[in-house]
Amino acid sequence: MNNYPGMCLVFCFAIFGLGSAIRCVKCKDDTGSCTTTQDCRVDEDACLTLAERGGQTTRQCIKVSDCDFNRLAQMFPSVPKFTFDCCSSHLCNGATSIGTGKPLLGLLASLAVMWWCMQ
Repeated sequence: MNNYPGMCLVFCFAIFGLGSAIRCVKCKDDTGSCTTTQDCRVDEDACLTLAERGGQTTRQCIKVSDCDFNRLAQMFPSVPKFTFDCCSSHLCNGATSIGTGKPLLGLLASLAVMWWCMQ
């Protein structure tokens, strides 16, 4: 029982990480090398990459229900031709995958503390 406060603290951090909002890359450029990130709002549960034909690429948070060609055409009326991709994990719309994210780290820390306490 000496380790009870420590275990509670680790579980709280793990639960906090699991409940946090998704994080996406946010920028508009033509190089594909943007690194600015943003924490998405609670109702935004996906990351968007929208590439204009022969132009810029827009990366931002979006509602997964808006990940539809017709809906995006309404949201971006000045972009006549584009391709897009929506994904649902942390920073998945970046040029490369960045890190494993807080939820996995919190879960692994919880498991490590539980294993240590059972020894």
